[in-house]
Amino acid sequence: MDVVHLNQKQLATRWCISEATLERWRSAGIGPKFLKLCGRVLYRQADIEAYEESCLATSTKTVAAPASAG
Repeated sequence: MDVVHLNQKQLATRWCISEATLERWRSAGIGPKFLKLCGRVLYRQADIEAYEESCLATSTKTVAAPASAG
């Protein structure tokens, strides 16, 4: 099985957010896990999907706090 990676720009596009938001989240320790290789930030597809799963909610009254990056 091949591991699929997205860069910051691709993830920002996927979620319709700015790259600056992802940078801020990384600094604050929130959002999906990420890799930093040779100065490049990459996100594994599996970690993105796990983070998205952790953010699922069925009601605005029972929204769980998003999982922190770790």
